[in-house]
Amino acid sequence: MRLTCTCLLLALALPASAEIYRYTDAHGNPVYTNQPPEGVSSESVQLGPTNTVAAPPAKPAKPQSATEQEGYRRLEISGVPNDDDTLRANAGDFTVDVSLEPSLREGDLLQLLLDGQPLAAPGTQTSFRLGQVDRGTHSLQAVVLRDGEPLQTSASVSFTVQRVHIGSPALPRKANN
Repeated sequence: MRLTCTCLLLALALPASAEIYRYTDAHGNPVYTNQPPEGVSSESVQLGPTNTVAAPPAKPAKPQSATEQEGYRRLEISGVPNDDDTLRANAGDFTVDVSLEPSLREGDLLQLLLDGQPLAAPGTQTSFRLGQVDRGTHSLQAVVLRDGEPLQTSASVSFTVQRVHIGSPALPRKANN
């Protein structure tokens, strides 16, 4: 039985040790093949060692309780703005709150995204002060991070900021002397 298995394994290894041949076709292009062509001068190509990369060590999984494995029952943008709100914020400043149930677990961090970009480094605060948000339509999302990786993302809230334009007739003008 061992002899049969050894012979089969050696037979499987034969194609892996096949030689590579190089020759030039009628149009002057180099051609590589595993069988030498008949009637054409060819040379054997010596291949270097095969590149290998070791797999990264597996990260041991820490045991988690059933509640830690689950996300949060509720993760949403609350307060200002509500979805599809229009905010009159002449300086582009306002506060956004994030509601979580249960409250933020130890080791988890919260990050607010404005138009898909983080507003600040992740932290444990649930109230965020936005400043100088440009006029126009924007989106907000809250993301809970665990070990630096997103665990859960809130639904996106879309809102529009209205700011007085610098050329607006509503702004007071300096008198020309």
